[in-house]
Amino acid sequence: MSAKKQKPDDEIQSICKNRRAYHEYDISDTLECGIVLKGTEVKSLRDGQGNLEDAYAKIEDGEVWLVGSDIPEYAMGNRLNHKPKRSRKLLLHKREIEKFAGKASQQGFTLVPLRMYFKEGKAKVEIGVARGKKLHDKRQDQKKSEAQKEIRQAKKQRER
Repeated sequence: MSAKKQKPDDEIQSICKNRRAYHEYDISDTLECGIVLKGTEVKSLRDGQGNLEDAYAKIEDGEVWLVGSDIPEYAMGNRLNHKPKRSRKLLLHKREIEKFAGKASQQGFTLVPLRMYFKEGKAKVEIGVARGKKLHDKRQDQKKSEAQKEIRQAKKQRER
């Protein structure tokens, strides 16, 4: 009898990341939430298509919405295909929404989607409460990353 490989239940299959978010924002808190999708959207995401670059989250009438995310139409879809740039509802508990609404409503803070992935077969979005970085903050982060890179290179040369 052949033994089947079983996947761990908590396996995460990444779809897309918002790399600009980490460069342009200072992330203070993150939260995982579900997302309401149509059938062709799920199929398109399973193909690895999706974009969070210009997306943001907003709180409206006690609900959180993902605005500006791009999920391209499914290639094999027909007239029942979805609109690529439509707003999508995010699934959170009321206490989580209230907690995040309080943080996001402060001056200078916003809700930014960081990554989209499948967890246990369900599509999830990680959103973060973020404050926009100033130009000097970006320069400082760049200097830190360059210093870390030089340290890593020096360690590699010592090991040789």
